[in-house]
Amino acid sequence: MRTIDELLRDVPVFDGLSDDRLRLIAGCSQNIGFDADAVIARQGAAADVFFVVRNGTVALETFVPARGPVTIETLGPGEVVGWSWLFAPHRWQFDVRAVTPVRATVFDGACLRGKCDADPALGYDLMSRFARVMIERLQWTRHRLLDVYGHGGAR
Repeated sequence: MRTIDELLRDVPVFDGLSDDRLRLIAGCSQNIGFDADAVIARQGAAADVFFVVRNGTVALETFVPARGPVTIETLGPGEVVGWSWLFAPHRWQFDVRAVTPVRATVFDGACLRGKCDADPALGYDLMSRFARVMIERLQWTRHRLLDVYGHGGAR
C-alpha cells in the first residue's frame, strides 16, 4: 500500500515538489471516503480543509433562486477541491457534493498554514500552485458563461 506522500507524487498541483516537501504536506492529511450524494462542504461554512480527489467525481454547486442547486464544475481524480483554506475568512465559496462514491485525501488547512508560516518558501510555493488552480477554474467559468450567455454573433 502506498503512503500519502507517495500518492501525492501523482497529483498535478504537487508536481515537482521534493520528497521532503511531500512528506511535510502529507503530515497534514489523511485519506477519507464519501458516499454518492454526500455533501462534502457547504457554501459559507468554515473552510478549514481542502481535498484531492483520488477516485470518483465531485460537483461544485451553487444555489440559484427558482432553479435550486446548479453545478458550476465537476472534478475528478487528481484534482484539488477547495482553496478557501488559504484566504481569510476561510469560508467555502460553493457547495461540494459527491456525484459518485469518492476516495480523497483531505488536508488540514490550519496545519498547512502553520507549516507555511514556519517555512515562507513553502508558503509561496503552495500559494503559487493554488493560484494556478484558481486561474484555471476562473478561465473555465468564463468559457462556460460565454457558452451560456454568448450571442454567437459579432456586434
